[in-house]
Amino acid sequence: MTTVLETRGLTKSFFGVAAVKDVSIKVSRGEILGLIGQNGAGKSTLMNLIGGVVQPDSGEMVYQGQRYAPRSPADANAARIAFIHQELNLFTNLTIAENIFIEGFPTRGRGPFQFVDRATVRHRTREVLDAVGLDLSPDMQVDRLSPGERQLVEIAKALYLDASLIILDEPTTSLTTRETEKLFEIMRRLRDQGKALIYISHILADVLNIADTIAIMRDGELVAYEPAANFDVNRMISLMVGRSIEQLYPPRTSRPGRDVLLELRGISAKGIVENINLKLRQGEVLGVFGLMGSGRTELARMVFGLDPFESGEIVINGTPLKRTTARRSINSRMAFVTENRREEGLLMNINIADNIALVSLPQFARALMLIDQRELVDSASSAANALQLKSGNIVVQPAKSLSGGNQQKVVVAKWLLSQPTIFIMDEPTRGIDVGAKYEIYSIIDQLAASGSGVLFISSELEELMGMCDRIVVMSRGEIYGEFTREQFNEKDILQAAFREGEGVLA
Repeated sequence: MTTVLETRGLTKSFFGVAAVKDVSIKVSRGEILGLIGQNGAGKSTLMNLIGGVVQPDSGEMVYQGQRYAPRSPADANAARIAFIHQELNLFTNLTIAENIFIEGFPTRGRGPFQFVDRATVRHRTREVLDAVGLDLSPDMQVDRLSPGERQLVEIAKALYLDASLIILDEPTTSLTTRETEKLFEIMRRLRDQGKALIYISHILADVLNIADTIAIMRDGELVAYEPAANFDVNRMISLMVGRSIEQLYPPRTSRPGRDVLLELRGISAKGIVENINLKLRQGEVLGVFGLMGSGRTELARMVFGLDPFESGEIVINGTPLKRTTARRSINSRMAFVTENRREEGLLMNINIADNIALVSLPQFARALMLIDQRELVDSASSAANALQLKSGNIVVQPAKSLSGGNQQKVVVAKWLLSQPTIFIMDEPTRGIDVGAKYEIYSIIDQLAASGSGVLFISSELEELMGMCDRIVVMSRGEIYGEFTREQFNEKDILQAAFREGEGVLA
């Protein structure tokens, strides 16, 4: 096969920490290269080197037989290298066609009398949408699309670019099972057309399913680079973390108490949730499962006070509330790990220490409301160390420079510092590798053991069954089932999730 891209001894460091060390890989025409590793292993930095976002300290790249040294993402785009990121780079206030042609529109006329050739724009957009199986109008605004449809629009952009190399970074984290299968069909078709693809994912079974070759990184180094047939999930995990993991979930070290920390009584909001009643007890991990669009996230936002509800009441530590706010929830020692860490969980341009201390700032205030910076940094450092955060100097390094998994650890650390008794976690392990997941699970167990109650929302039924004391199932904004640990059965829980529902599992 003809090599499309080859990296030779690429090395890059940030804040004195080596992110990529002497990495040499290649991907050829008609090949899907699976790239895996723990958060902070160097995958994103390697892709940023290829994309011209950062430049290497040493090493070189060869693309299409020529030396390749991009100085900016525009250089990668000009070389026909397409990136499809986990956080999609679409302008939601623009149409599908406008997003696809954002780099430059075809025009008609000459000189100062040039106009956008909208007929060509629509026709060409229609062609690439057909190629990815999207039966949508080119004039539809992107904010009306589902996550899966937006992902396919990104691939349509790559087809319009006629990319020779397509890099997909965690493309399935927001997709349903059916949308993921459709994405894989398109990827295989692109491979058969001679495209080279790099697929990055923490879902190891998916990597085994789709990749021809697998490259594994650990601590910035390439530790394996072999045909996919040489791997199974256990070997992949062992190479990723440097040791074997005997179990995916830590043993639960406590059982729920009788005291009710949080109670929802008849919470309703028209078209969103209807008559939700549930109790979260001291030391309990309560799972919430359901289809995409079942109302899980919306319910969590109402409980925390981010969104309003029309009727019902929330009881926090015995105090009934007809209305709550985020500030009141924080004062009641409630925490909320949002599923959207980049937009809602972090201040991306601010340093790690200040992000961790954000919720707890009042406790570091002294006379004249001046912040005791030394105590703040000491407390933030302790929280970061407890979560084994991989970073440089937390007072200097911004949150945006961390890997996705380490960003999630900063979000969790921020709330742990406030010592919550009620912890709402919405998809806390999305986009996180198996090693980091185990650490998050261990934190959940420790919270429960210390007497906190954890409301654990997840699309992964397996992790709910592995961690929860009880699972409630939502569908179309209502609770359609409740299961204790002794009753956990995948088939029964799925049947409850599909009751009255028409979607597919998230």
